[in-house]
Amino acid sequence: MRPSFTAGDRSSRLRRVVPLACLALLTACGTTSQTARLDTPAETSPTAAPRSTPSDVPTSTAEVDVERDGLDPAVVTGVRYATHDGYDRVVIDLKGDIPGYKVKWVDEFLEDGSGEPMGVHAGAYLQLTLFPANAHDDDGRPTWKGGPVYPAHLKNVSDVVRTGDFEGRVGIGLALARKAGFRVKEQSAPSRLVLDVAH
Repeated sequence: MRPSFTAGDRSSRLRRVVPLACLALLTACGTTSQTARLDTPAETSPTAAPRSTPSDVPTSTAEVDVERDGLDPAVVTGVRYATHDGYDRVVIDLKGDIPGYKVKWVDEFLEDGSGEPMGVHAGAYLQLTLFPANAHDDDGRPTWKGGPVYPAHLKNVSDVVRTGDFEGRVGIGLALARKAGFRVKEQSAPSRLVLDVAH
């Protein structure tokens, strides 16, 4: 015996069955959605560089002072800079052993030797001094050409400044948009000093 339905029962039952059938169909087929942000480039291959995690970003603002005695002066052959996820990187290329160095916050950049203000405007000033080191060869020719102000236009580092090459000391200033954490790393083969500053 078949049950009997009124028109109202049939439309009520259809209203319950149709949405369930659509849900089952969508679940079986699967749905995907993809969004992209213009400021976050997609990684397109397994060889793409990994993104920085919060632990990769420098956080310390403490002064760094490393002394090395008995070395021949290193020669600064160039300075490179680039933006990475979470920090800006400045690389000082060296010929010879990595010398001693000091990194500290200053109120402004002063020219080594004369002590005169260099007139570089920034939100914060981070000064790196290498010793013993030169930025010239035995004939007095510069090995780090150009400057003394090198526009960087990075996220935090606006300019790299050669503050001096005087009496076995080379000064390199980072003009920053704001004071932020930094770290110094030594690398060899070839010798270089790496200074990372958070955005």
